[in-house]
Amino acid sequence: MVTETVVSVVDDIDGSDSAETVTFTYQGATYEIDLARKNRDALDAALSPFIEAARSTSRGGARPAKSQVEQDPAAIRARAADNSIEVSARGRIPRSVRDQYKNR
Repeated sequence: MVTETVVSVVDDIDGSDSAETVTFTYQGATYEIDLARKNRDALDAALSPFIEAARSTSRGGARPAKSQVEQDPAAIRARAADNSIEVSARGRIPRSVRDQYKNR
């Protein structure tokens, strides 16, 4: 027996078929709406003058703090061992040990 599952995305505004999900952000909140071509074109036309006048912002995700990037766990463990500081070979390194490494 064969089972076939069909997923049909319908327009959230008028219920028409062949919609696609559109994601946008406004005032810090991210929204998703399923729109068919006609309503997608209407949204694009409505936003176009604002997008043309707006400044683009970075689309990158959150970056780790610079201090976290610079601290290599193997180097921290080696320095701790050289200074007779006990640190487990695996797992999280205590903040106090990381701070000592950072402030060397």
